[in-house]
Amino acid sequence: MACAVNRRMILPLLFGLAGAAVLIWLSVWQLQRLAWKEGILADIALRMRSAPVAVPAIPDPLRDRFLPVTATGDFTGQALDVLVSRVEIGAGYRVIGVFETGGRRIMVDRGFLPETARGVGHGRKAGVKVTGNLHWPDEVDRFTPAPDAATGLWFARDVPAMARALDAEPVLIIARSDTGDKIEPMPVGDAGIPNNHFGYAVQWFLMAMVWLGMTGLYLWRIRRKGD
Repeated sequence: MACAVNRRMILPLLFGLAGAAVLIWLSVWQLQRLAWKEGILADIALRMRSAPVAVPAIPDPLRDRFLPVTATGDFTGQALDVLVSRVEIGAGYRVIGVFETGGRRIMVDRGFLPETARGVGHGRKAGVKVTGNLHWPDEVDRFTPAPDAATGLWFARDVPAMARALDAEPVLIIARSDTGDKIEPMPVGDAGIPNNHFGYAVQWFLMAMVWLGMTGLYLWRIRRKGD
């Protein structure tokens, strides 16, 4: 009878151990991803603090993401507002303006305006020096509303779409210097870059422990029935 019970336990035991091994491997993999992501964040932080350079002639969204740049030129007065909310302040707008520099028309995210100040930053402004970082924000998904044609309000920063609307290059500088008009710069930082790998690793490890516990319980029940 004991041999029969043991044979009945082999398959569940192997299944339980295999499942736990897979879950533990996923946990270890997430820890490896955590180390990889921390390295990337360190590189981004180092790049953000480096000395600004001229805007590349043909910026690359991957190679030049977060590249510190500086440019001098004129705001043309063409601009759009992107809805944003800030903690302790509430709703407001990011002002995205067309900036002419060196014969080019690029875009500058000048920063934040409270909701009551909408329209500020839509005038011409000459001889402005902008220092900031190139960025191609990934803010658009299938739930993002299209820009409101009636009010001209945008709900996310979509660099290619904004460039078409403003007849500019798909190049966006996120200003960290003051561009005037009482617009508060909202410079880029690594705080918004997701790094959830440690949490995922803990989840997979806990699932492995639960899996082993359930396997042990099932084996105990098989043995009990055989006694």
